[in-house]
Amino acid sequence: MAVYADVIVNISASALDRTFQYLVPEALTDSVRPGCQVDIPFGNRQISGFVIGLSETPEIEEDKILPLYGLSPKSTGVDEKRMALAAWMRDRYGCTMNQALMTVLPVKRTARRGKTKVASPALEEISLAPAPKLNDEQQAAAAAILQEMQAANRPSLLFGVTGSGKTEVYMAVIAEMIARRKQTILLIPEIALTYQNLKRFYERFGDRIGVINSRQSAGEKSETIEKAQKGEIDLVIGPRSALFTPMPNLGLIIIDEEHEESYRSELAPRYHSVEVAEKLSEITGAGLVLGSATPSLDSFYKARKGLYQLLRLNRRAAASSILPSVHVIDLREEMKEGNKSIFSRCLREKIEERLAKKEQIMLFLNRRGYAGFVSCRSCGKALKCPHCDVGLTYHRGGSLQCHYCGYRIPFPDRCPSCGSPYVAAFGTGTQKVESLVQKEFPSARVLRMDADTTKGKEGHSRILSAFAHQSADILVGTQMIVKGHDFPRVSLVGILAADLSLYSSDFRAAEQTFDLLTQAAGRAGRGALAGEVVIQTYTPEHYAVQTAAAQDYEAFFEEELPRRQLLHYPPAGGMLSVTVSGPEEAENASFAAGLAESIRQGFAETGADLIGPSPHFRSKVQDIYRQVMFVKHPVRESLLQIQELVQRQGGSRVQTDIF
Repeated sequence: MAVYADVIVNISASALDRTFQYLVPEALTDSVRPGCQVDIPFGNRQISGFVIGLSETPEIEEDKILPLYGLSPKSTGVDEKRMALAAWMRDRYGCTMNQALMTVLPVKRTARRGKTKVASPALEEISLAPAPKLNDEQQAAAAAILQEMQAANRPSLLFGVTGSGKTEVYMAVIAEMIARRKQTILLIPEIALTYQNLKRFYERFGDRIGVINSRQSAGEKSETIEKAQKGEIDLVIGPRSALFTPMPNLGLIIIDEEHEESYRSELAPRYHSVEVAEKLSEITGAGLVLGSATPSLDSFYKARKGLYQLLRLNRRAAASSILPSVHVIDLREEMKEGNKSIFSRCLREKIEERLAKKEQIMLFLNRRGYAGFVSCRSCGKALKCPHCDVGLTYHRGGSLQCHYCGYRIPFPDRCPSCGSPYVAAFGTGTQKVESLVQKEFPSARVLRMDADTTKGKEGHSRILSAFAHQSADILVGTQMIVKGHDFPRVSLVGILAADLSLYSSDFRAAEQTFDLLTQAAGRAGRGALAGEVVIQTYTPEHYAVQTAAAQDYEAFFEEELPRRQLLHYPPAGGMLSVTVSGPEEAENASFAAGLAESIRQGFAETGADLIGPSPHFRSKVQDIYRQVMFVKHPVRESLLQIQELVQRQGGSRVQTDIF
């Protein structure tokens, strides 16, 4: 009896997002299985494809069905569960099956012998440490996670203040998984793959740990994946791509700092790791733990509704460590007093105190959302869209525009609120801050950590390791310095521009600001030294600043959620972004308008609210013009139907993302 393989070709085009049937040669009937990658004839060339099913029934005339050539040398195979995950991702994120499979399936590469570098602390520096004694909160959290896995197996949201010891809880649950001969995937933001963090896991669990990150070669990643498939690794640690590590005995998935935007892919399929992890947990039966001191509103909203188990760590783990005291400095008052420096008088004084005491300082420049950010330095108010409650963005040519609804005004000569002439876009960078620090405090040893200084494979680890070993007094940096790092000698954190993310052209601007300020403040006073934080801002009265200063997440949640509900933003409803691209500006705008009209005609009566289309924030990239529109709907599932419509009509020129 002949056997036929249903194959998805390895070409990411929507027109080819269907199966093609090939004959399986008799010699290969035992080796060709769903999930394997095969070489096939396609037109007048040889390409590869993925087998997604086998059948004994031909779909067309038998003499027209070509035989496949054989297994592809790159094939690693995939089980039916990951095939199901890929199919779900195709439907959920509006991508092709091939794009989903290329994301889910590992690629086999050969590591050059003698060239592989272990992306981990040197093994000679590692000695196994005994399991730390957990406090009562940590013990209760670990027990509740394990109990939930045996019962309903809802995701668990571990909500703990900065320094509360979430990592120790993770380790306790991972240890239980190892005792049960189960494997664990631990996702952490890419920037957290540092010597300091990994060393703790190696000291606890030895060398049965695999690490995946973007600085590794393809061969190094492939070697880790192969060991995981063979069950030679108990724990894989890495960024979002590590979620797809094939582990035959997967028992637990942990997503640390689950609120981080780095867990959302910017390329097709535009997936969110938390959503995919939920589906993978459902398919495999593995437990799922999400951890953060500043949970995303989506996750906390689900916890409030009982969809997640909510676990709390209310105090810092170290007995001698308490949350830092916070000083909020009004830069408007500083300017009135004649201080136009980036350092407030309070911050300058406290830096001098710490330098005299040989303690360490972190200076955080909030750069998120700064591009095009326009505000008044006299009254502190940013220019916002009156319709969408997001910041207006500066465009070349002298206009300010909202990228949700297209509202546009000319750049004002004076502040519309107070009449001051000091209206401008922000322009300070980390390099400038570093030079000003060296000028103001010439005796200080200064390190700068940003995209430029962390180039190279060990860039992040080199800087953070030097700071951890007290080779510098002051560390200047952007978001990458405030995520999960633990430096006991840091007793002062200065936040230089708290407002920048507050008025970005994103409906989550207040949430992102609260997260950044809270995480930054949490770096101070994590050891025996008392910590202080100085937040410099033009809007000290804003609830995101006030609640971050108080380290009060739930107060922020109660302020932010009603605003989201009023404007029908997630998590109160769903929102679909649609980006339309084309080489001709007028034609692309016309096509986007036609697509918008199709959405209105098909879904307006169901409750869909369409905003736009209008020029994208980056309206022209490499001679390609872009238009963007947003669709809000109270039922998220309805957005999948709208996404299907725009993908069908727009094809490859349309990109979608669901929030």
